[in-house]
Amino acid sequence: MPDYRELYAIMFRATEQAARILLAAQRECEELYLASDPPPLELFPSEEDQSEESYPPTP
Repeated sequence: MPDYRELYAIMFRATEQAARILLAAQRECEELYLASDPPPLELFPSEEDQSEESYPPTP
C-alpha cells in the first residue's frame, strides 16, 4: 500500500516550488516594466471640447 503521507509531501513540495517559480517570474516582469520608458501620452479632445469647436456653426 502506498505511503500517502509521502505522496502528499511530494505534491506539497512541488506545489511550493511552482509557486516560488511563478512569483519570481512575476517580480522579474514587474522590474522590467518599471525599468522601461513610459509610453508617450496622447491627449484626445473631450466630448465637451469637440462640441464647443462645432458650435456656434460658422456661416
